[in-house]
Amino acid sequence: MPGYDDLVEQALRTSPRGWDFSRLRGRTSGGDPSWRYTERASALLPAASRLLDLDTGGGETLASLAPLAPLPPRAVATEGWWPNIPVAAERLRPLGVTVLGATADAVPVREATFDLVLNRHGALNAAEAARVLTPGGRLLTQQVGSRNDLELNVALGAPVPDPRAWTSAVAADRLRRHGFRVLDAREEMIDHAFHDIGAVVLHLRAVPWQVHGFDLERHEGPLRSLHERIRSEGAFTTRHHRFLVEAVLPGP
Repeated sequence: MPGYDDLVEQALRTSPRGWDFSRLRGRTSGGDPSWRYTERASALLPAASRLLDLDTGGGETLASLAPLAPLPPRAVATEGWWPNIPVAAERLRPLGVTVLGATADAVPVREATFDLVLNRHGALNAAEAARVLTPGGRLLTQQVGSRNDLELNVALGAPVPDPRAWTSAVAADRLRRHGFRVLDAREEMIDHAFHDIGAVVLHLRAVPWQVHGFDLERHEGPLRSLHERIRSEGAFTTRHHRFLVEAVLPGP
């Protein structure tokens, strides 16, 4: 394995682009949830005529649905992190998808515009989702829960968020309070291993909210200790926290 300095320097030369984590292939390993989000989402597409994909990232997931089922005649994707907007536009506009720079908390469309809202790993604002859906419309979301990768926070001596703050039960309760009927809610913890410290740095640069204020100088000591641990044990294992909720907004 290359040394700490070489791995970190390589990670710094790699610029995050969208939510494409293929650059970590072979440097991380782990399972997936027992459900398949793309299969669940593609099964909802044939009955939809107006689709909204919230926090689309670089459009990777929405684009992956097109080969599985045709996208609805009207499809809109929103993204709130500005570096991702041109990435998403480049990927999705050839598929007929309009890309808007907007957050999931303030979607710039009128009420009751869409009959299907998708959201994979984006912010979930139950009130806004209810506002933009038509009566009878569906919401499918896969979320990253608040217990996600807390092992990284502990290893770096960073604050650990409240593990109860964001779970399937919390999300389902919010949706019900805004008029949704929850059809399915499930949750899993999944082992995920990092095989070199460069992969850890790449990951934390791509998802800076995991360790707020992540900084190579500030966290150098814990990072070097983690590097030695990976060299000794072969990997550093965290646990991904994922949950899925499908809900419908009942008609009048």
